[in-house]
Amino acid sequence: MIQHPAIIALLSTSLLTAFLLGYAAWHGAIIRRRWDITSGSELQLTLERRTYLISAILAAALVFQILSLFLFIFTADALHTRLAGAMCAAGSLNANQYGYPVLLLKIITCLMAGTWLIINHADTRGYDYPLIRQKYALLNLLTPLVLLETLFTVLYFGGLKADVITSCCGSLFSQAGGGLAGEMASLPAGPMRLAVFSALAVTTVAGLFSIRTGRGAGFFAVSAAVTFFISVAGLISFVCLYIYELPTHHCPFCILQKEYHYVGYLLYASLLGGGICGAGAGVLIPYAGVASLKNSVPGLQRTLTVASLAGYLIFGVVVAVVMAAADFRLE
Repeated sequence: MIQHPAIIALLSTSLLTAFLLGYAAWHGAIIRRRWDITSGSELQLTLERRTYLISAILAAALVFQILSLFLFIFTADALHTRLAGAMCAAGSLNANQYGYPVLLLKIITCLMAGTWLIINHADTRGYDYPLIRQKYALLNLLTPLVLLETLFTVLYFGGLKADVITSCCGSLFSQAGGGLAGEMASLPAGPMRLAVFSALAVTTVAGLFSIRTGRGAGFFAVSAAVTFFISVAGLISFVCLYIYELPTHHCPFCILQKEYHYVGYLLYASLLGGGICGAGAGVLIPYAGVASLKNSVPGLQRTLTVASLAGYLIFGVVVAVVMAAADFRLE
């Protein structure tokens, strides 16, 4: 099974990304320790040239890291036909003890990678590299997680066996099921509908206010983060029911399949984009007063706010269209 083309591509990408991040973290630690922008020494000039290389490597590697989340989910879904009992990615991920930890690590590293790219972009706008230590400090947190994720990915795909019977999504994401999945599936649909659309409305108003006045970026960032988690819970609680037109099917993975027009990829991509960009606008708040960034950070925050609102708008419109087009109705 490990010879599946998608698995080979995913393992190759994971190993390459882990190697590049390890290489960058090693040199990043040296840059953090020796960096002195006021110095004109040969060492400082070498570090300045090296940071260009490291930033270029990381920008490419972290874009691949973000894309690998969707490739991993696609691969897990494609493998369900080869695993007894699995009906979608939910069953494939449950085939051994490493599947869901890999997914969780990929989501976390995806969010951190997006944050690093935002900080790095802001740093390049300053003539004195004002965020050089902050971005390499974040890299030191991100790299061990990516290395652990890569190890778990190898163990997950290496441990898959076609003769092992796994659980179907109906038992994992059901109101009677245990764990976090069962709790989200059991959330009442009516209140969750109100919560999701209220959160989207509050985030939209906060974003428009921030764009118009240049103030309130902190509140918008918090609102965008809260909206992300509420929307994920709402997706499992009630959105999936309208997509499947079944009152008991809460699986968040079947919506990635052809039968449902791959709508899940659009929903998840828009949510991730909205969450990362919204949080990024808040991450830049402490640096708005830095002399070399005071003219560029407000514009970057506005761009991130617009991108976040666009992501959440797409999510909200897709959910509304799905609910309106379905013959299914929840009482």
